[in-house]
Amino acid sequence: MARKAGVSEATVSRVLNGRDGVSESTRTAVLTALDILGYERPTKLRGERARLVGLVLPELGNPIFPALAEVICGSLAQRGFTPALCARTIGGISEAGYVEMLLDHHVSGVIFAGGSYALADAKHEHYHRLTERHLPVVLVNAGVEDLGFPRVSTDDAVAVEQAYRHLRSLGHDRVGMVLGSPGHVPSRRKLEAMIRVAGWSEAEQAEFVEWSNFTMEGARPGAARLVDRKVTGIICASDVLALGTIRAVRRLGLTVPSDVSVIGFDDSTFMNCTDPPLTTVRQPIETMGQAAVDLLVTRIDGAGVTTDELLFEPELVVRESTAPAPR
Repeated sequence: MARKAGVSEATVSRVLNGRDGVSESTRTAVLTALDILGYERPTKLRGERARLVGLVLPELGNPIFPALAEVICGSLAQRGFTPALCARTIGGISEAGYVEMLLDHHVSGVIFAGGSYALADAKHEHYHRLTERHLPVVLVNAGVEDLGFPRVSTDDAVAVEQAYRHLRSLGHDRVGMVLGSPGHVPSRRKLEAMIRVAGWSEAEQAEFVEWSNFTMEGARPGAARLVDRKVTGIICASDVLALGTIRAVRRLGLTVPSDVSVIGFDDSTFMNCTDPPLTTVRQPIETMGQAAVDLLVTRIDGAGVTTDELLFEPELVVRESTAPAPR
C-alpha cells in the first residue's frame, strides 16, 4: 500500500493511527490507496470519504461507454479524484452489488451511465440506498423521473428530428425504427419524438417500430420484419443496433444504402470505418462527460445543484449508409 500511495511505510502507519505530522494531500493519498486496494479502514476513519469516485457502466463492448469513461476519468483526475471503474459483465457483479462495494469503499460520489435507472421496469432500490446515505450521484442520459438525481442527457427529440428529416429529404416515405426495450426510457423518448415529427397513428407505430435488446444479433429479426414491410429507411437507437440492421438487410439479399438507408445513434469509435461508413447521430460525449463531473464535484463540495435534466444537442453525421430512396 505504501508503494501505491508513493509514501513510506512509516507514513502509512502515521495516517492509519491518526497521528500528526502528515500533510492533508499525503493523508488523502494513503486513504485513497487503502480504498482502491480493498483494505478496510480503521474504525475511526470509516466515516471519512475518500477522494474516490465510482463510474458504473453497463458494459464495455459498446464503444460509446469506453469513450465516455475516458472523458469522465480524465476530468475526475484533473479535479483531484481517483475514478473507480465498475463495468458489468454477464454473470458478474450486478449494479446493486457495485453500489454496495462503492459504499464500503467510502466513495465521494458515483456517476452512472446506461444503468437500470433507464429501465422503467427495473429494480431501483440501490439508488434509494445512495439517497439515504446522502451520497452525490449524477446520471448520464434519460432515466425514470422519481429518483431525484441530477441528469445530463442527449436530447433524444432533436436526434430523431435530425435523422427523420434527413431520410425524408432523400425521398424516404416509409421510415421505421429499431429501438431498445419498451421500458427503456431513451428509446421511449425517441418513439415519442417520432410520433410528433412523423404524425404516426397507433397502427403506423405497430407497423414501423421494432423493439430489441442492444446487440447486433437482437436487431436483426426486427430489422428484417421492417424490410419485409417495405420500409426503406431505418433509424436505430444505437450504432450497435444499426450494424445489426445492416447485417439483416444483407441477409435478405439487399444492399445498404441502395435498397435500405440506415441511421445509427452515438457516433461511437470506428463508425467511419464500417462498410458502409455509418450515418449516425453523434452524442456530445465530451461536453456531457465534463458536465457530469462538474455537477458531481459541485455536490461533493457541498453546494446545491439543479436536479432538472440538462439536455445537450446532438449532431447528425452524414456518411455512406444513407442515400436517396429506391424508385
